[in-house]
Amino acid sequence: MLEFLLAPYEAVAGLMVAGGQLVAWIFISGIIMWALIFERIWFFKFTLPRMTKEALAIWEARTERKSWAAHQIRKTLVSRLSSGMSANLPMVKVLVPLCPLLGLVGTVIGMLEVFDSMAILGSADARTMAAGVSKAMNCTMTGLAVSVSGMYPVFKFQSAIRYETELLADRFKF
Repeated sequence: MLEFLLAPYEAVAGLMVAGGQLVAWIFISGIIMWALIFERIWFFKFTLPRMTKEALAIWEARTERKSWAAHQIRKTLVSRLSSGMSANLPMVKVLVPLCPLLGLVGTVIGMLEVFDSMAILGSADARTMAAGVSKAMNCTMTGLAVSVSGMYPVFKFQSAIRYETELLADRFKF
């Protein structure tokens, strides 16, 4: 059981040894990204229904709903809910492309190590080159894997925001 629980830690530790320091930064970025994604899931499942109920109660408590001022209040209520749905999403949108860029930096560092070893030895020894190329590819793979894992949630949240905003606008009847 303990081996099963430690397997992810050992996998990340192995990647960090094989890929270098940038794998740790990619991993931290991935943890932050997924923490924000889980926060958004929590918001849509639990917080948004409560906020919607409160906003609808404010709207239903109004006796007059046809004036220009009432329309502006309605717009404000829908806008507040929409902006609440969009909170933290820009940060996730930044982290998704940041991870492959960090992987690319790791790739460049790994290739520089290959070229340095070639310059020091004066020849292109396959064994010497393999370590640097391996480091480069591990960084690239880690960055891409973390990034790809965050792409679908970003798309899903953007679709949900559009859909829920339209539904909210329909629920606030004049």
